[in-house]
Amino acid sequence: MKKNNLNIIKIDKNKSLFNYEKKILIKELILNLKLGYYDFEKEKPQKVKFSLEIDYEDKKPTNDKDIKSIVNYGLVVKLIKKLTKNKHYNFLETLAEDVFDILFKDKRIGKIKLQIEKLQILKDCTSVGIQITKKRSHEEL
Repeated sequence: MKKNNLNIIKIDKNKSLFNYEKKILIKELILNLKLGYYDFEKEKPQKVKFSLEIDYEDKKPTNDKDIKSIVNYGLVVKLIKKLTKNKHYNFLETLAEDVFDILFKDKRIGKIKLQIEKLQILKDCTSVGIQITKKRSHEEL
């Protein structure tokens, strides 16, 4: 006769059994910015479109009464507007790095896919731009 080897496991009620993988989507945020390397781009603002996918993890479900329990898309938009308000960027890539720097201050965020497009720069194109994905490579040291 075979003996049953079952172990009883105690579950710590303070630890979550689940991890949440969440994604914030911001599509087609259009701002008027002074952006560009060439002299004619420095003269007046141009329309620039931002689209973002922000992946973050959480060990707890969202608390419906606490806005700090989420990555707030309204705050993300506000931070991008503030970042670009009075600064001229020569390149989309340097603007993207500043966006990454400010958003990755939230330790829950693990990955950001950012697309930035100039909407009025080349007559033959509806837009030109970049798409960069940046993710955390390791835990904080």
